[in-house]
Amino acid sequence: MGNILIVAELAEGKVRKGTLSAVTFARTAAAAIGGTFDILVIGQGAAGAAAGVTGFGAAKVLTAEISSCKGYVCEHFAPTVAEIAKGYSVVVATATGFGKDLIPRVAAKLDAGYAADISAVIPEGGALTYRRPMFAGNAYGIAKLTTPIQAVTVRQSEFTAAEPSGGSSPVETVAAQPPSAGADRIEFLSFDQVKSARPELTDARVIVSGGRGVKDKFESTLGPLADLMSAALGATRASCDAGFAPADLQVGQTGKIVAPDLYFAFGISGAIQHLAGMKGSKVIVAVNKDPEAPIFQVADYGLVGDLFTAVPELIAGIKAAR
Repeated sequence: MGNILIVAELAEGKVRKGTLSAVTFARTAAAAIGGTFDILVIGQGAAGAAAGVTGFGAAKVLTAEISSCKGYVCEHFAPTVAEIAKGYSVVVATATGFGKDLIPRVAAKLDAGYAADISAVIPEGGALTYRRPMFAGNAYGIAKLTTPIQAVTVRQSEFTAAEPSGGSSPVETVAAQPPSAGADRIEFLSFDQVKSARPELTDARVIVSGGRGVKDKFESTLGPLADLMSAALGATRASCDAGFAPADLQVGQTGKIVAPDLYFAFGISGAIQHLAGMKGSKVIVAVNKDPEAPIFQVADYGLVGDLFTAVPELIAGIKAAR
């Protein structure tokens, strides 16, 4: 029997939606090992943000205020998380930039085994086994950790966001630990976030994505469709590297991993690195002039044609249908 500690990620004073994927993992894992789960909200404004996760069935919500830095710095956060995690069997976060940076450092401090970016948890006789993608999602590895404390990050696209379960978890304040050695040489300067009225890529239900074939007409071609569908804009690495789209729109193995309800792929050939980041989408619609493009192998609906003709016709069709 053991309990699970979820480390919540904060943004602008609120718990990010991605944390709810870790809650989904924790519900399954806690049931398998006969325990419960707690949520740790850590960072500036933790006490105020805690209310956002009290309705998801946690035994308790812990808050740790980190005031030694203006934003997230691993050397300031990891000692506190590691100290609190000593009382748990599993410490988990979503596999975002935050989770991928923090949890390995916590695992090192605890001498804990680490399963990164897992896509599934498999209960086996009161123990947990983890499945994780390898080789850009073309194979899967099975990991079984044997350390007393296990550290895990979960892929947001594979664990759906948890729904509230009712009730209200009690909130407790825990003391922050001193920063790691060398933390005084690291300073948080700023977080320059691109502001957009469109949804975040990792939270969007619909994504309109373009490849190098869209050229430098990203906003003028795909923007109207994205706005019509209340969708996020996405892009391939090639289009970002070419300067056709901002780097924060990149979807793929080295970009953001997404799994929306609907994914439009315009002018995207379907390189393995891009497919690794979006092939978990529920419905994929692809438009490409090349009938042999690999994207058609994963698409639910495919159109061989010119995207500059197809997109305006699609917009007109949607407006007419509405």
